[in-house]
Amino acid sequence: MKITILTLFPDILTGFFNSSIMAKAVKANIISYQIIDWRLFTSDRHHKCDDSPFGGGSGMVIKPEPLFKALDYLDAIKKRVVYATPSGRPFNQHYAYELSAEEELIFICGHYEGIDQRIIDKYVTDEICIGDYVLSSGEVATLAVIDAVYRLINGVITNSSLLEESFNGQLLEYPQYTRPEVYDGMNVPEILLSGHHENIRKWRLQERLKKTLKNRPDLLKVDKLEPETAKLLDKLIDQGVENGFD
Repeated sequence: MKITILTLFPDILTGFFNSSIMAKAVKANIISYQIIDWRLFTSDRHHKCDDSPFGGGSGMVIKPEPLFKALDYLDAIKKRVVYATPSGRPFNQHYAYELSAEEELIFICGHYEGIDQRIIDKYVTDEICIGDYVLSSGEVATLAVIDAVYRLINGVITNSSLLEESFNGQLLEYPQYTRPEVYDGMNVPEILLSGHHENIRKWRLQERLKKTLKNRPDLLKVDKLEPETAKLLDKLIDQGVENGFD
């Protein structure tokens, strides 16, 4: 996948592509990227990128001219262009999988009161909201989307690592433990030390259900659960397991 990011603050972004799993994906040529400072597409000597909003109001709005030029330079009218904004469509794991199938993505990092609507109308294919809150940096929101997307691309991480993650199969991930077996007086659950793979599988399913009931009951669509999972869910509710329905 080729990723292009249009930003006024490239320094916020560069470390992400040079670190951890992303750095390995870039080195393996699974991901290629470019970070473009759209100030380079301004025509005035002060490289002005924002102006006050028509109709009045506080703050500043990103001007259309430099972004139009930058997006035309990228031939963006023919590509998928993502803009992270609080007024966008909610972002989730299903959406991340959808974007991960693209060969190329262009991201616009907003700032201040946002970008001129004409930029959105002409170029943006996806307005994405990462949560019900507002950030001062479009770069942070953009990186959250990119991080969720690129890890799903074949070859970035092993497929087995994705299978039981949160949001797969309507459930959150089960608790994880590693050595030592006892720390600060707290023990690893005995079942994880038993070597009995089927019992461990059942325990993990139960713990996934417990965590989902407690933290995200809205994810559970009972009519779409596997029979084993639905039966265990009924049992947990009968036992009075703490859940977010109350």
